[in-house]
Amino acid sequence: MTGHVDAHHHVWAPSDDAIGYGWLRDRGAPKPFGDPTPIQRDYLWAEFLADARQPAASVHVQADNAADPLAEVAFAARGARAVGHAVGIVGLCDLSAPDVGDRLAALSEWPELRGIRQIVAVHPDRPRLTFAPRDLLAEAGWRGGLAAVAAAGLSFDLQMYPHQATAALDALAPLPGLRVVVNHALCPVDGPDAAWRDAVAAMAARPDTFVKLSGWGMYDTGWTAASIAPMVEILLDAFGSERTMFGSNYPVEALARPYPDVLACTRAAVEAAGGDVDAVMAGTARRVYGLPA
Repeated sequence: MTGHVDAHHHVWAPSDDAIGYGWLRDRGAPKPFGDPTPIQRDYLWAEFLADARQPAASVHVQADNAADPLAEVAFAARGARAVGHAVGIVGLCDLSAPDVGDRLAALSEWPELRGIRQIVAVHPDRPRLTFAPRDLLAEAGWRGGLAAVAAAGLSFDLQMYPHQATAALDALAPLPGLRVVVNHALCPVDGPDAAWRDAVAAMAARPDTFVKLSGWGMYDTGWTAASIAPMVEILLDAFGSERTMFGSNYPVEALARPYPDVLACTRAAVEAAGGDVDAVMAGTARRVYGLPA
């Protein structure tokens, strides 16, 4: 397939001291998605574009609790410009910081910036699956930072677990105008169980909320088009093709599947569910992240 838009991938350079990467330099330390050792190396634009079979455009999403998020955004933007690639960037910002407004303003000086992600995924019953340092959704200060994201005209990429949907919607309730993009198919760590289905329905009921078909290998390294098809169908029924988009989660997904397989299997699952392939594989991401046609 040509002309696709990858709405969720990463480029990174743990060799770069200026950015201050964390887990990418912590060689071999287990992550919720398994042993990260094979991907704890520089992964730059040329390699991504080759893996991705030259996508028409893409969205780089922050992937490390970098010490200098502004340097990370600059690195991604400059790299994309150097290879002539159309990119939107979702950067990192600590929304609990007292100077969150200033931080967002500095990030927004890069015209490629489209949104913010600060992962909120915690799983108290299964600590190994936890990404966030604490339960950010429960903090009033962090929720105030979420309001600053809305005020800055940016979107918010929301990575959470199904059991967090009620808390997430409570945090979002005062911000009906904030565009929210749910990451990784709402993290079906236990497959399409009742908790995940309920969370999907609840998040889809919120206007201006979108979902990414991405991250399947984080919880099932043996996934196939057939195994994700039931979940893709549920997501498309809930969100519709106009609010659903493809993302590879590369290079993290490389621990599970080659990029062409990720692309082909996602497309096949969307087709099987009767979704609008052009919208899911390109159009929705272009519209949501303001990417060129």
